[in-house]
Amino acid sequence: MMRVSLRQLRTFEAVARLKSFSRAAEEMHVTQPTVSKQIRLLHEEVGLPLLEQIGKKVFLTQAGEELYATCADWLDTWARFEQTIADLKGVKRGRLRIAAVTTTKYFMPRILGPFCAQYPGIDVALEVVNRDRLLERLGRNQDDVYIMGVPPEELDMECEPFMENPLVVLAPISHPLARRKRIPFADLANEPFLVRERGSGTRMTIEREFQERQAQLRIRMELGSNEAIKQAVAGGLGLALLSQSTLHPDPHREAVTVLDVQGFPIRRSWYVVRPRHKQMSVVARTFLDFLREHVRLLEPRH
Repeated sequence: MMRVSLRQLRTFEAVARLKSFSRAAEEMHVTQPTVSKQIRLLHEEVGLPLLEQIGKKVFLTQAGEELYATCADWLDTWARFEQTIADLKGVKRGRLRIAAVTTTKYFMPRILGPFCAQYPGIDVALEVVNRDRLLERLGRNQDDVYIMGVPPEELDMECEPFMENPLVVLAPISHPLARRKRIPFADLANEPFLVRERGSGTRMTIEREFQERQAQLRIRMELGSNEAIKQAVAGGLGLALLSQSTLHPDPHREAVTVLDVQGFPIRRSWYVVRPRHKQMSVVARTFLDFLREHVRLLEPRH
């Protein structure tokens, strides 16, 4: 009978997931020798190597793959038990894992600050990634809550809208269209656009919009961040379609302006997404209740 400790499993799961002893030590707030010792004790107890380190890269052995496939569920179940016990004691504590697309960085701090202040016993881990990376994390069930603008249609998910996410057309202040009202959408087909990388929710929306209106989207440049796109728009490189939440309350301070285009802004929402059949942890439920009650903190300040 194997005598494996919860600490050893937590250490192994972190190393296997992060593919790094040093990053696992950083996440667990311990030293790297401590991580190495726990893995060595686990190897001795199992009787087979679970991890192989070649240079600076860490790989799972066949036995390691088998353990990793099951220990994540064990740890998740145990974490829910710990959180339930804390909740029964009237104490909200535990770890909340949130994955959110990059555009949410403009408003998520406004809700996480008050949330952490009200629940200091909850340790929040926020991963801000692009949409493709978020879907990868969702597929691996790495987080408790996922926040995005375009939920996946092909997956069995619960998608709860919690705030409007209007998309607007940006142009340089000096652009000729900036002085016009009720601009026909067809006029945009003559303009070059600056877009996010493929897989971005905003990129998918603009491509779908042009396709539905049977207009050609002229892409001048792909850029990896909303800030880079705004700078490029201000520099006169083209127009852009961005979430209104990315803008300063006075867009002119960023040397851009919102065009008055017919059919815009496009009305979308921000969603909380989670697997339909995943049992929600106490801390995740606490966060969602807090979000619903305090969504006014996230409303765009325009």
